Amino acid sequence: MTIQFNDESFRDDYTFHNSDWAIKRFPFPFHEDSYMYSVNMEQHRGGPEGSVYEMRFDVDEHYVSEMKDRAIVLDQDPLRCQSLPHMTLAGWDLLELIMVSKSEDYPELFELHRNGSQWRWINKPLGIDHSFTFMDETTLPYGPMEYITRQAQGDFAVLDQRDEMLWMDAGMVTTQADWSLDFDIGMNFFEWHAPVPKAHEMGIFQRALKFLLNIQQGAPARRLNWTMTVNPLLDTSPENYHKWGIQKTALTPENIANKQHLRVELQTFFRLPRSNALVFPIRCYLCSFQDLMTVPKWGRRLHRVIRDLPVELATYKGFIDNRPMMLDYLSQFDDGLPTSPGVWPDLETEPPLTK
Repeated sequence: MTIQFNDESFRDDYTFHNSDWAIKRFPFPFHEDSYMYSVNMEQHRGGPEGSVYEMRFDVDEHYVSEMKDRAIVLDQDPLRCQSLPHMTLAGWDLLELIMVSKSEDYPELFELHRNGSQWRWINKPLGIDHSFTFMDETTLPYGPMEYITRQAQGDFAVLDQRDEMLWMDAGMVTTQADWSLDFDIGMNFFEWHAPVPKAHEMGIFQRALKFLLNIQQGAPARRLNWTMTVNPLLDTSPENYHKWGIQKTALTPENIANKQHLRVELQTFFRLPRSNALVFPIRCYLCSFQDLMTVPKWGRRLHRVIRDLPVELATYKGFIDNRPMMLDYLSQFDDGLPTSPGVWPDLETEPPLTK
């Protein structure tokens, strides 16, 4: 496997871009022509070759640039990474999980050499070659969770499990969709999900919690979530809403194809061995409307999903004001033909646009 890493930015001049390869493997989140909240959990045991589901922690063309953006965010706001004192062991668990996974899944990019507690970690894309003592924080430049998540795409919530409940007691959160680790730290599962409309009344979170509490080591799970973002921003945090919220008003019929992005989270869940904590990686993928419309099935389906989405959900996801403009653009790519089931692009079988 050879990955060409992009030189790109997720702020200021927004030079982020997806190659044709990245577009085709984008985790499109809609398996049918409508959407409503569901638990939608499945086992995370790999997926089709080349897909974002194939490896335990996906590495793609955006890796190096995403890690540079994370470093910028942490320099400006160190509270985006926090760990309560009792979560240090879980941090070591997470470090081991990511190092082992990346070195096994991408041996041309990462190496892990272990001799008892003496470990050597080589991260070729980031130019890191570091020897340290496992379980000895003094041999790392940061705590174990921060050290390894500065080298892994996506956010990481590390959840302590006690009293039949999950508690957000540690995390690295710099690419979130409008929620705050600093606000949520120490909250339980129901408390940090409190703002989500409809799902509570439907019993979604009660079922999700029951499922998550029973995840076993070696049997990870996954699901997709989604929202919308104007411009390819990774950091859409409440702390920086004054910077990115105003950008929604910059959308016009002339620039919507390039500026409006579907933002999809691949959420995975791993049970950690020593601490029994549950790690919740949240990997963010961005794709512009313009790029999505190169897949006829996705163009048809996205129009129908956005058109029929309940007002409460469009409001919660932050695009209710721009929905009419979005639908004007998307309607050009919906000719009324039926779409095939599932999330895959089906480029070989889906008919081209007939309009």
